[in-house]
Amino acid sequence: MPTVAEIAAALEAWAPPASRLDYDNVGLQVGDGRRAVRAVLVALDLTPAVVEEARALGADLVVTHHPLLFRPLKRLTADDPAGALALRLAEAGLAYYAVHTNLDAAPGGVSFALAERLGLEEVRFLEPSEGKLVKLVTFAPADHADAVRRAMAEAGAGRIGDYEACAFTLRGTGHFRPGAGARPFVGEAGGPEEAVDEVRIEAEVMRWDLGRVVRAMRAAHPYEEVAYDVYPVEQPATRAGFGAVGALPESTTLEALLPLVAERLGAAALRYSGDPAMRVARVAVCGGAGAGLIGRALAAGADAFVTADVTYHRFFEPLDAEGRPRMALVDAGHYETEALTEALLVDWLGRRFPGVAFHRTRHRTSPMRTFVRGA
Repeated sequence: MPTVAEIAAALEAWAPPASRLDYDNVGLQVGDGRRAVRAVLVALDLTPAVVEEARALGADLVVTHHPLLFRPLKRLTADDPAGALALRLAEAGLAYYAVHTNLDAAPGGVSFALAERLGLEEVRFLEPSEGKLVKLVTFAPADHADAVRRAMAEAGAGRIGDYEACAFTLRGTGHFRPGAGARPFVGEAGGPEEAVDEVRIEAEVMRWDLGRVVRAMRAAHPYEEVAYDVYPVEQPATRAGFGAVGALPESTTLEALLPLVAERLGAAALRYSGDPAMRVARVAVCGGAGAGLIGRALAAGADAFVTADVTYHRFFEPLDAEGRPRMALVDAGHYETEALTEALLVDWLGRRFPGVAFHRTRHRTSPMRTFVRGA
């Protein structure tokens, strides 16, 4: 059976912890990474009911989207809600892992699942992450260049959108003089200057993959001293970001879109701004608290933006100078826009670990309820 650490490694290859937002705390929060895993319970939040459900299932691991521990605990006692749950996990022998804003930022992550649930097509990141890319350049002898390039690609270099192993090569001449203590691949220690037919290899790398790619490059490279350069890339990443935007199969009205959103997300009520008669063809989404992306949604040409946790004054932002809506803004609820994360994780993990039983919680973990007058 796979271990807790092996399941964590798979999740972190998809949603690297370094892609999380600064305030967040993700990863293994309780338990022993060496423990074998036969059953896993997945939930949006960790609650007492979820812990008891995991115990009843005989689970070895609980995975949630929202972390239990955001800040360091000063004490671990039953008097504190988070501490009490951590104690319950430890007493039950349950490991606990949280994958939060790093899953929000991952391709195919929370917002992509939300876009799929709403039937959007041609989906892409609404806000691609910036400052996360570097260009790695190295120089290898011509007869070893392909091996070095492939090693870099296998370690994660050159992933652009739906393409992998993207790289650029250019032939040239490398010059060096081996010192007396060197062990050169070409020439002799203390010998004359050498000129070697070399290939320049360059590829984009996500910052959090750089260490692994450099290690792979060095391992495949024949030179004792490997020359390489790392440059910042001032363009948005294609493999990390927040929110998503896509197109409806057919344009509709906001009046027709609202019941579709409510039905597909299981929302009892929606808060929104916009003209019910306005046409909607392009829709932006962000699971959870996405009001900070209103400007991005407008810039992306979205006719509607579906997210959650929108405060009163932010509903004014999509309006023009005359008070007319440039874009509809729909608050469908935090739980409602992220509960699909449970099915997303169960499906993704189940395909990679077919010998493990992955269960989606039976509980609605949100403490919030909606009162609808007249219902």
